[in-house]
Amino acid sequence: MKVAVAKYPIQAPASWAAFAERQRTVLGEAAAAGAQLAVLPEYLSLELASVLGPEVSKSLPASLRGIQAFHDDWLALYADLSRSLNMIIQAGTFLLQVGKGRYRNRAWWFSPDGQRGYQDKMQLTGFEKQLGVIEPGDALQVFDLGGVSTGIAVCYDSEFPLSVRAQREAGARLLLVPSCTDTDAGSTRVAVGCMARALENRMFIAKAVTAGEAAWSPALDVNTGEAVLYAPMDRGFPADGVLASTVGDQLWAMADLDFEALTRCLDDAQVTVDGDWGKQRVAVGSGCG
Repeated sequence: MKVAVAKYPIQAPASWAAFAERQRTVLGEAAAAGAQLAVLPEYLSLELASVLGPEVSKSLPASLRGIQAFHDDWLALYADLSRSLNMIIQAGTFLLQVGKGRYRNRAWWFSPDGQRGYQDKMQLTGFEKQLGVIEPGDALQVFDLGGVSTGIAVCYDSEFPLSVRAQREAGARLLLVPSCTDTDAGSTRVAVGCMARALENRMFIAKAVTAGEAAWSPALDVNTGEAVLYAPMDRGFPADGVLASTVGDQLWAMADLDFEALTRCLDDAQVTVDGDWGKQRVAVGSGCG
C-alpha cells in the first residue's frame, strides 16, 4: 500500500468553497502520485473558523461552536473525494460537539466504497484539559482499510504504549497519527512516541502534521515538525526507522509499505520486542537487603 502523510500548511480560507477546493487540490496531488491512503493532520477542522470572521476565530470556544455548522458538509466532502480519487482518506480531526458544550477530537476516515469510521482522541493534553470543554474518547478501534488492519492514535495518544499495544493485539499493522504540535519539544515527543510504537509492535506508523503560522487562531497559532512514515528499526528496514519524511516546504511524504516484510523480518530479526512483550518483569523490589 502506498501511503502519503501531509505536512499541511495552515491557511485562512475565506469560505467553505475555498476550503473544499483546497482539499481537492491537496488530496488530488497525493492521488496523482499513486497514494492509496492519505493522512491529514489533527485540528484541520479549525481552519474553518476563519470563514466565520475574527470575532469567532480569535476565541477557541467560539470556534468550536461555530464549526459545527460545517460538520455534515465535512463528511460529504471527504466521502466524495475518497470516491472520486479512489483513495482512502484519513481527514485529520474534527472537534465534534457530543453534548451541550462538550466536544470530542474525532479522527474520521473514508474509503472509496462509501464506508467511513472514526477514532476519538483518548488522552487529552494539558492545553485541551485547561479548556474544560473537550472530553476524551472511551473506546479504541481497529479498522480494515484497503485490506490492512489499521488503528489511529491522535497526536498525544501515540505516546501511550499500552493503548497502541491493545490496537496491535487486535490486529493492527498500521497506525495513523494525525498530529498538531506547536513547539519543538512537542514534535519531538510525538516523533519519539511513533518510533517507539513502531519498534514495540513491529508495525508501520504514518504521522501527519500541521505547518506554518496562523496568528488568527489560538489553537493553530504555531506549528512544528515533519510528516513521517516509520518502520521498525530492524533488518530489511532503515536503521533509523524513517521510510520517508517531508523536508522544508514539501507537502507530502510517501512510501510503499510492504506488510509482508513485517512478517518476513521475524525470521532474521535482531530483536523481537513485539514477541517478547509478555516477558517483561513488572514486579518492583525495594532494593533493600
